[in-house]
Amino acid sequence: MTLQLTIVEDDLTDRQVLDLLQFHLDEMHRWSPPESVHAMPAERLRQPDVTFFSAWDGERLAGCGAIKHLDRGHGELKSMRAADPYRGKGVGKAILLRLMEEGRARGYLRVSLETGRPEPFHAAQRLYRAHGFEECPPFGSYRHDSFSLCMTRAL
Repeated sequence: MTLQLTIVEDDLTDRQVLDLLQFHLDEMHRWSPPESVHAMPAERLRQPDVTFFSAWDGERLAGCGAIKHLDRGHGELKSMRAADPYRGKGVGKAILLRLMEEGRARGYLRVSLETGRPEPFHAAQRLYRAHGFEECPPFGSYRHDSFSLCMTRAL
């Protein structure tokens, strides 16, 4: 059975969305050294340089993701997260494809992201690599950090 998701631009007011983002932040702090946590809280995701999307399976939140404007030709993927019951079911892929579509619509030439290197981040790394992302040097305000992995992909 294929999941029928509805992916919408989101204003970050729904309790399910806020709870998933808090869970994501808590998990990043559990798995990462403090200086390597780059996940954004809801307040930051509401800023004008970020567009946030939520993915819904009917009334149930399946996942979320955002795209941050870096410059005229470059966007950054942020807060990619599938809700636990939806992990491994294609939600991450659907959100990733939607964010890349948004980047193309904005005229970006490239989208990049930062994730962790250790095992808890390997599923995310596989998803990104499967969609053409490659390791790259730190971009934007990121600095070299042995914990973090920066990836990029031309659009």
